[in-house]
Parts: sequence; structure tokens; C-alpha cells
Amino acid sequence: MKFIMTKILFSLTCLLSTSFYIQALADSEVKEAPQISTEIAIEKNTEASVEKSIEVDTKEKSTKQSIATVTTQLKQEFSEKNANSNNTDKTTGKTVMPIINDTTNELTLERIYSSPSLNGQTPKSLQFSPDGSRVTYLQGKTEDSNHYDLWEYNLASKEHKLLVDSQVLFDGSETLSDEEKSRRERQRVYGFGIMEYQFSDDGSALLFPINGDIYHYHIATQVAKKLTQTADFETDIKFSPKGNFVSYIRAQNIYILNISSGKETQLTRDGKGSIKNGMSEFVAQEEMDRMTGYWWSPNEKHIAFLQVDDAPVETIIRNEIYAEEIALIEQKYPTSGTDNVTLKLAIIDIKDGNIQFIDTGDNKDIYIPRVNWLNDSKRLSYQWQSRDQKTLKLISYNLKNRRQNTLVTETSTHWLNLHHDLRFLKDNKTFIWASERDGYKHLYHYNLNGKLIAQLTKGEWVVDSLATIDEKQGWVYFTGRADTPLESHLYKVPLSGKFPEHVQNISKRNGVHQVMFSKNNENYIDNFSNITTPEQVSLHAANGEQLTWLTENKVSPTHPIAPYYDDLVSPEFGAITSADEKTTLYYKLYKPKDMVPGKKYPVIVNVYGGPQAQHVINKWQGFDLTQYLLKQGYIVFQLDNRGTNHRGTAFEFPIYEGLGQLEISDQISGVKYLQSLSYVDKDSIGIYGHSYGGYMTLMAMFKAGEYFKAGVSGAPVTDWRLYDTHYTERYLNHPSDNIAGYEASSVLPYVAGLNGPLMIYHGMADDNVLFTHSTKLMKALQDEGKLFELMTYPGSKHSMNGKKVKMHLNTTIVDFFDRHFK
Repeated sequence: MKFIMTKILFSLTCLLSTSFYIQALADSEVKEAPQISTEIAIEKNTEASVEKSIEVDTKEKSTKQSIATVTTQLKQEFSEKNANSNNTDKTTGKTVMPIINDTTNELTLERIYSSPSLNGQTPKSLQFSPDGSRVTYLQGKTEDSNHYDLWEYNLASKEHKLLVDSQVLFDGSETLSDEEKSRRERQRVYGFGIMEYQFSDDGSALLFPINGDIYHYHIATQVAKKLTQTADFETDIKFSPKGNFVSYIRAQNIYILNISSGKETQLTRDGKGSIKNGMSEFVAQEEMDRMTGYWWSPNEKHIAFLQVDDAPVETIIRNEIYAEEIALIEQKYPTSGTDNVTLKLAIIDIKDGNIQFIDTGDNKDIYIPRVNWLNDSKRLSYQWQSRDQKTLKLISYNLKNRRQNTLVTETSTHWLNLHHDLRFLKDNKTFIWASERDGYKHLYHYNLNGKLIAQLTKGEWVVDSLATIDEKQGWVYFTGRADTPLESHLYKVPLSGKFPEHVQNISKRNGVHQVMFSKNNENYIDNFSNITTPEQVSLHAANGEQLTWLTENKVSPTHPIAPYYDDLVSPEFGAITSADEKTTLYYKLYKPKDMVPGKKYPVIVNVYGGPQAQHVINKWQGFDLTQYLLKQGYIVFQLDNRGTNHRGTAFEFPIYEGLGQLEISDQISGVKYLQSLSYVDKDSIGIYGHSYGGYMTLMAMFKAGEYFKAGVSGAPVTDWRLYDTHYTERYLNHPSDNIAGYEASSVLPYVAGLNGPLMIYHGMADDNVLFTHSTKLMKALQDEGKLFELMTYPGSKHSMNGKKVKMHLNTTIVDFFDRHFK
């Protein structure tokens, strides 16, 4: 659930009008952009009775510039560049004419969701080849942006070229197994052609899963070979670490295929019915970010795997309603408080097929969210998580003597967030581990006896993710929020543990940086954007020096966004205090262009509000429903309430055992601030959200109708007893231990409080937030005699994917608010 929310909900945006900034930044290439400051000035006309302007803490005061300074600088830079008549593209050397607003190009919902994307080039699945000589990525075909091919950028020739045309491998209509459809929905992967690929260890070959089969492609000879031709589907396909084998799941068992001989070996044979070998269960895919259930040892001699028995899990019988048929689906779905799958962890010797099972303890009601081999292939590690998610153990297992050793034990009075930040060093003596034990996620260095060597990072800010470890030079690279919680930067710290509070900033441009290092740690790919800069991908040396653009995505007259460039509205960032005056809450405020003095405008509060998400951030969003609403004369407002991400556990934990309470209080504080603004129509403040945001919309409409006058709730959770175990119990505990909390967190007890217009929409094939959530709500509203509007989408899953669906859905949302606020 957490992953889809961040994609569906609207956007992050900016410090001033994009018309000042995108051209300036595009021309400046790697020149440092001004920093967003969290030293934010609140509107001067705020009433005294409303939340006071916050006084930022010491850490926040260290950010580099105020919004007013940024605005002035960008206006000046924009003016200087336009005063220069020789507008030259630094990449091509060609003269670029200034972009002129083309009033004949009206922004429509159809254009927003059509190809080519207004965001420009957005390559997917970027990777370094094992030798670091090329960067590969997926890119949609010119005639169909959803049909993907594999491209490369060659570091020696400095050229982009098509590496593998998907139609060379397979040209036809793809058919996917139910398992693969489910995996793609969990991964939020949409499209066809080449959707996944892997390099062999030496970089000479590639592996592609397409249409339920496996294709092997030799790069030098450009020869493709279909490795499997069975009636069954192969899923979760992998190269072995040395490239001698291909492994995959077929009919709930693990298989390997020797590439040179073509010999296929079935490693497990008991996979059938409720037994699934090497596969990840529903909650592992949806909530733990674990998409696989088996792992090769580095020496290629063993495979560790999970054997899943889903017999204890209750079977949900539900309808998937499509336009021309209704499918009756039996789905294993563990609702909160019910039984999970039973897990067994095992290791199989691929030479003789011998399987040894690992004793994970007498308590079988557990989770195993992570499994990792140590580099020596003699030891395996796994993470043991208690059902209540308050205990997490990192355990090592010795294959030879079968002894186990608990390396780290983490505990919490609330819950423990999972992460992917475990790295065993090549010295086979130590490892890096992430923990929130001091209230903020930081990195720690341990030896293999479980003794802490050093805390590597420290401070009132969070690490996002561990990027790489350069053991030779003694540096640990990571992304994090040391400068401001509104941006993510690349940093490094000494592996020695000296100066954990003084990290070195590597990334130069202010915004969000997602990085990937080459295997030799010499270079990294930087996927960057900020509120005024569309996504750009560049290649850098480890010291941060930019070597070249991979995708500059420069805004020019030929860029898809050009005809609408001057209409793009950037938001104002700001902050208020919570009702108890203890917590800083960040917001974004979008205002229509050319506002009429004295006129009051309706507001749409665009909400998500749930855990593990952040929407007030210095990241590109571009044209979406928010921009369309602005053109229709609406103000759009977003606020990250307590419980959301990247602010530390003190900001997250207050929602424990009582969802929809404190979050709504914080959103009300946001509305009170809005009501203090002279240009806001106090009686026309609506709210809209999807998934957790849909849940928040209902709680707002049912419990705070005096503030929220109309609402649109998309695919909402309505009763947390219907949602899955791992997500729900993390925040609400087990239902038997928190009966009152579950009742208070459901929307159903509050339906009588609805007094304003409400629209509900839901995909009729949703296998995540089941359609039952909405049917229970419909019945409750009907029983209370409450009128509401309903829009359902045949065949749509939780993501509401597809151009036609998105166009109709967003047209319906705008129409709803127009009817009630205009």
C-alpha cells in the first residue's frame, strides 16, 4: 500500500514560478541551484487566533537561503539570461530561441496523460554494466511510450544507442501468469516489451523475462536465445552470481538451467497446493518490499529459499468485475488479526540437491523480511521479525556446523521500520547496519560477533539509504536529510566512525538525488530533480564531479512541456505549528495565476497523510491534476501531518494504536491557516485523497465537516480489520490487544457525521484495498440515510492505471468540485 500512494498522490513543487527557473537551471547545467530553506516566513495576514508562525530549530536555521532570497536570485538569473541575445544550448552549440507562451495550446487532461510525456525523457531501470563501461536503461518507443526497449550509454564512445529491441526477442501480444500479474501490481510495473533485465557477472550477456519465458542475449554477437519453451510460466528469473546458470520459479518450485549445456534441473519437488518454494507471500511483496523468496550464494554452490505454506491464511472470495465479465477470485489475503503463512528457511546444495532446513525458533508466527549471504558463502544471514513488529533480530547461520548467532537485536515500544541497509564487507569481518534506536535512522558499523565498532552517522536527521561502501578508500556513501528534511542528498562519512555528526555533502544541486554506484565505486548515476527542474540523469565521479549527462531533459522549444511552460504554477513552501504548539508541520500552497485582488478562491486539500510517505518535498512533479485544478480557479494545498516520513520516530510514532485521529487534527490546523488568508473562500474548502488519502478524506468529512465542505475519497480503507496483517498491525497492534483503537480508527462509527457532499470511487478489481471496504461504507451510509456519489471502474486495480481511466477519473473529480464550489 505504501508504494502506490507515493505515485498516485499529487506533487511536490516549488519556491516560485517555474517560468523563472527551469530555463535558468537548464542553461546552468551543473551549476549549484539555490537551496530551499526551512526558515519559512508564514503569511503576514495570519490571524492571531490561528497557529503562530514557527520559529525553526537550530538545525533548520542552518539551511542555506530563505525563500525570499531564492525568489530574488532566480528572477535576476532569469532576466540576465533573457537579456543575452545569444541563447546557446551548451550541449549542441545551437542557438535556442526563448520559449514563448503559445496560447493556442490549452492544457487538457487528455494531454496530461498522453504521449510524449510532458515530463520529457524518463528512463527506467538504470544500471551500470558489471565492468562499468556502459549505463543501461529502459526507454519507451517513440510511437508507444509503454512499449520498452533496452538502451545503453557507452562511457568510452559517449554515445546513446539502442542495445536490444524488445521486438527482436518477442513480437506479439504478451500473456502473463496470474502470479506475474500479481508481482507486477505489487512492483507497480506497467507496460510491455522489456520490463526487467539482468547482466551476467562478466557483463557479456543479458537475461530477459518476456511473455512467461526466458530470453538470453549475447551482447557481442547480438544473438538472442529462448531458454524455455514450456506451457508453464517462469517467474522471478535470475542469473547465478558467476553467470553459469539461470534460475527461476515454475509451478511453485525452483529450477536452474545450465546455460552452456542447456540442462534443466528441478531443485524442489514438493511445491504444489498451499506449498510454494522460493516465492514471496502477499504481505512480503506488498508491505516488506521483498519480491523474491530465494537467494544464490556468491560461490554459486547453494541457494537459500523460503518455503511458504499459505494453508493457514484465510481465503477471500471476491468478484473482479470487468466490462464484459465477472471473475470469481479466491485470494489468500491475511486480514489483521488472522493467521499468516507459515515460513521455513532452507538451503539447497545445487550439486546433490540436499536440503537443510534452518531452525528459526519455536514461535512460527513470525516474519522473515530479509535474507542475505555473507561474501564468504559459508554463512547466511536472515532477519527475524516478531508478529507485533517490535523486535527485529539479525541472525547469522553457519552452513558447516549449523550454528546460529544473533548479531543485532532491535526493539521498540511502537514498531520497527524495515530497511535495505545491511552490507557485509568484503573483509568478511564486519558489516554496516541501519537503526532508529536514537530516534533517527542512522548507520552503524559492527563486527561479525555482533559487537558495535562505531556509529557512523549521528544527528537530528535521517539517513535515506546506504549507497555504497568504498573499503579501499575507507568511505561510506549514503543519501539522507542532513541539510533539510525537504531534500535528499548524497553524503559520505569515514568508515572509521570518526566525526559521525559531520558528514560531507557530495551532491551539489538542491533537490532530491537518487544515486547508484558502479561496482568499482568509481562513478555513480544521479537521478535528480527539484521543484522546478524535470527529472535529469547524469553520470558523476565519486567526488561528485559531473562527467556527462545521461538524460539532460533540458527544457527547450522542442521539449514536450514547451507549449505549456509559462502556465506551470509553482507552490509556496511554508510551515505552521500543530494545535498543541509542539510540532512543525510543512505545507505546500499552490495559487492560480493572475489572481484577482479581492476575490476569494475555493481550496482543494490534496491529502495522503499515511506512514512512509512524504509529499512536501523539493522534487519535480510537473503537470498533473493539481495544475489542471489551478487552471480551473482552485487553490491546492498539501500538508504532511504527523505519522508521515523522514522526520524521525518522534514525528511518526504518535499515531500508534489510533489512526485517523492526530492526522486529522494536523490537517485541521492546515485549514485554519487557510481560513486566515484573505483570498480563501472559507466555505469552499474541499479535500481529496487516494488509498490512505481516501481514508483521511472520509475521516475529515465525517469528523470535521465544519472545516471540510466536500470530499472525494479514492479506494479508501474503511475498516482496518479488513486490511492486511503486516501493515495494519504495525500501526494498530493486534486487534485482540487494541479493540478500542480499531473501532476508533475505522470510519464506520462516524458516518452519521457526514453533512457535506461526498464522492467515493474504487477499482472493481482491487486486490490490495479490497472493494469490500467501499461496499461496507456504502451500506453504512445508506443505513444512516446519507446521500453520496459513487464512481466505480471495471477492471481497475488499486493503482487506477491507464490513460482512459485516469482521464475519466480526474474529469469526474473536477466536475464534482465544480458542482459544489462554483
